Amino acid sequence: MVEKSLSSSFWPSFYEPFRGWGAKLAEWVAPASEASSDDKLYRIALELPGVEEKDIDITVDEGVVTVKGEKRASREEKGDTWYFSERQYGSFSRSFRLPGDADAAKLAAELKDGVLTLTAPKVGPEAASKGKKVAISKS
Repeated sequence: MVEKSLSSSFWPSFYEPFRGWGAKLAEWVAPASEASSDDKLYRIALELPGVEEKDIDITVDEGVVTVKGEKRASREEKGDTWYFSERQYGSFSRSFRLPGDADAAKLAAELKDGVLTLTAPKVGPEAASKGKKVAISKS
């Protein structure tokens, strides 16, 4: 019975300051995202609060969009008898394969209120990449 009271009273309060660290780490390894589309566009939105435009790199290679970046934040507070300083740094990378009818060459990006929105127009059915029959050459 003593073990139960120790584990129920001491350990939860001991670990309380560390609760949620795993979620914060996961947030910067792969930021939350949302994908959608309509008749004309594909959209990908990534939550990047506190990340500046200069710290974001977006590339497109063979139909795969990759967003990489780094968050840098610091906070200092001072009082008559105390000082508090906290710094957060974290890198992230997230990749998305565009659908075959997305025009990757016209991919656009906008960063507003901590949300990065990527848009790629859809190409018409005649311009979409179609299958190709490959003939076998005779030797």
